[in-house]
Amino acid sequence: MKRHFVLKIGIFLSVVSLCLAGVVGAADVQQELRESSTIEKVIRSGKLRVGMSTFVPWAMQSKTGEWIGFEIDVAKKLAEDMGVKVEFVPTKWEGLIPSLLTGKFDLIIAGMMGTPQRALKINFTTPYDFSEMNIVANKKVAAGFKTAADLNKPEVTVLARNGTTAVPAVKRVLPKAKLRLFSENGPMVQELLNGNAHAIVASSPEPAQLSIKHADTLFFIDESLGREPISMGVRKADPDTLAYLNNWIVVAKNEGFIEEKVNYWWKSMEWRSLIE
Repeated sequence: MKRHFVLKIGIFLSVVSLCLAGVVGAADVQQELRESSTIEKVIRSGKLRVGMSTFVPWAMQSKTGEWIGFEIDVAKKLAEDMGVKVEFVPTKWEGLIPSLLTGKFDLIIAGMMGTPQRALKINFTTPYDFSEMNIVANKKVAAGFKTAADLNKPEVTVLARNGTTAVPAVKRVLPKAKLRLFSENGPMVQELLNGNAHAIVASSPEPAQLSIKHADTLFFIDESLGREPISMGVRKADPDTLAYLNNWIVVAKNEGFIEEKVNYWWKSMEWRSLIE
């Protein structure tokens, strides 16, 4: 009887030990996850590295060489609220996700839509704004064209940035047109201005603003090819970073910061003096 009692006590103590070990193990895992999160690393280093790509007026350089634009302001405000400095890492559009995965920067703020294909590789925050897919065309080459359907012909050449959602939009809406891809924005716009293509398909507000800037050469086709949610991109397996950024976006929108920046960079041309 005594031996049976001792055996029960032994089993009980073993179970308690296993439970305590499980609690301690879970706490260790939680601590490890917290310390390895991007947000914690940024706070410890005092610097937020942001991957971005040049798009007017999302991100561009001023006459003095300073980075300016809608996404630049968003990144600066995020870093300010975190109490850290911001470092911009200019990257070709198609290299943004691979560069994030290899740790060249901490997150992507580049007007990126969280498509299902991209979400297989990285995680996306809740949208902080939305963008339309629009068309700007050359007045001489596309004379008489009034709608997107007018561009859907084999003899028509349409330009788009490689790796952007403009590419599937062209393939979906203008399947008969010839599509040419560019890695950089400047050469693509110049090609249209030179009359070597009929139109550019890109996210708003660039097409409309290009038509205003080059009113003698280009015109805007006032038709949307789709509405896209814009999100930040982060590496997978980092719930703390994703949670923080989602919280920041809610606060930034509620305080009117996002609307203020949209009104300045997208709905006005006040910023033109900064780059011309």
